[in-house]
Amino acid sequence: MHATTSTFVHRLLEWPLFQSEWVFWLLFALSASSIAVILERLFFFRRHAPESARLAATVDAAIGRGDYEAAARALTGRRSLEARVLLAGLVACDQGPDAVEELLAGALGAERARFETRLSFLATLASNAPYVGLFGTVLGIVRAFRNLGADLAEAHAGVMTALAEALVATAIGLLVAIPAVVAFNAFKNAVKTRVTRAETLSRTLLSRLKGEPPAADTQTGSAPLRAAAE
Repeated sequence: MHATTSTFVHRLLEWPLFQSEWVFWLLFALSASSIAVILERLFFFRRHAPESARLAATVDAAIGRGDYEAAARALTGRRSLEARVLLAGLVACDQGPDAVEELLAGALGAERARFETRLSFLATLASNAPYVGLFGTVLGIVRAFRNLGADLAEAHAGVMTALAEALVATAIGLLVAIPAVVAFNAFKNAVKTRVTRAETLSRTLLSRLKGEPPAADTQTGSAPLRAAAE
């Protein structure tokens, strides 16, 4: 029975799955993917940076005095999360505060999803890369003990090499995970900050709309805003 088990284990260890080399290649591929996602998100956030304080003050002042057409014109063509969310509400001011509130909520959800694209990949990578490295470590230790059992006198160098490779696998796993964690937290905080700003602007717009009497001619008032959005 023991001989049969030993034979089975020996044959099992000959499978490519139980060789540690593929773990290194997998970690290198995950590292390259992580760097690509981080750079893509970094450029995306830079292209969609928040508007300047001067523009924000102009829009806020326009909303404060009820000039929604001017606010819409100022935000037209802007690519930031806050601008796109607020513009979705400004173009529908003639439909009443309840409709505007729904449109703002829908636009905020869509923009948030757009800004959080691929962040789940970074979170998954950060959580699992150390385990992949640990798996490579286990495979390296198994190979080291197999070499040790093959020939105790001549296996010393091979055992040390296998153990070194095992430790390198753990180190690479951590090296892949740490930048992914840092980038994920940074991007999530950036999204949270922009969502908070968009919610603040949305509430300002809604409070202004709810404090106004119904417009006498909503059809006439809606045309300039929709033209500005286009």
